[in-house]
Amino acid sequence: MQIKSLGQQGLKVSALGLGCMGMSEFYGKKDDQKSIATIHRAIELGVNFFDTADMYGPFINEELLGKALQGKRQQVVIATKFANVRGANGEFLGVRGDPDYVRQCCDASLKRLGVDTIDLYYQHRVDPQVPIEETVGAMSDLVKAGKVRYLGLSEASAATIRRAHQVHPISALQTEYSLWSRDAEQDILPTTRELGIGYVAYSPLGRGFLTGQFKSPEDFDSEDYRRRSPRFQGENFIKNLALVEIIENLAKQKGCSAAQLAIAWVMAQGEDIVPIPGSKSLPHLEDNLGAVKVTLTVDELGYINQHIPQGAAVGDRYAAPQMLALNR
Repeated sequence: MQIKSLGQQGLKVSALGLGCMGMSEFYGKKDDQKSIATIHRAIELGVNFFDTADMYGPFINEELLGKALQGKRQQVVIATKFANVRGANGEFLGVRGDPDYVRQCCDASLKRLGVDTIDLYYQHRVDPQVPIEETVGAMSDLVKAGKVRYLGLSEASAATIRRAHQVHPISALQTEYSLWSRDAEQDILPTTRELGIGYVAYSPLGRGFLTGQFKSPEDFDSEDYRRRSPRFQGENFIKNLALVEIIENLAKQKGCSAAQLAIAWVMAQGEDIVPIPGSKSLPHLEDNLGAVKVTLTVDELGYINQHIPQGAAVGDRYAAPQMLALNR
């Protein structure tokens, strides 16, 4: 497993990370034992970069990751996030980035994870009511206190990234990026590259859609939030299947899975990009990690860009209320 640098402050992670969100919520039923086994297998295969957030579960995903990583702390890089506020019953209560909340969330995450320091701490969504300078200033204080090593932002606009980076170096920007979510190519990626900020690509498999395993909205568990996601609805679903067919056909020609090809495409977009596909089962994890062995030629990349250009997917990434929280 190749090791890559995120940002210019010294943070080094495996070329592929593991997104842990789906182990606790959103993607159907959870099975903690299988999830812990998946995390342990990921470490065996060279993954050292694990991504969670306080809102996943809510709260229980950090606890799960902390439990799985007991005795393995020196082998891994832990990334978690704050800002999306949820109640004890899971209700969504908005976004907060005020300094008091930043400090409270960090202390709570440290306790749930069972660690003394968070390696990479992200602001999950930008609070429009609090200047980014105040939020990042409070995050910077956490670095000075030894509670956090490196800082990150998630789904922030190019202008916000610039302002934040002036307060304290930002090591990583996490935003969705895949063959059906290429909006970041317009101004986010150029900005992070100009500033020397690493890019962490979440949902590189389009929430599993690009794997080709889903042929109907009915394929999703009743508890799976994708049933309510715009790109997975009605005609949008059918039209987006055409993109998957392109991926599947090229994957067959190369002798790899559709998932491996989709992840390999993300990795081929730059050495500064680290995808973090989510998985909660060993077969999916091992298949995803096989992407590191897939090399796309210039002609193949050109073919993909021609047939799956920016904006090819039909439907928004999130439902309308969630879209409002993006790119602030």
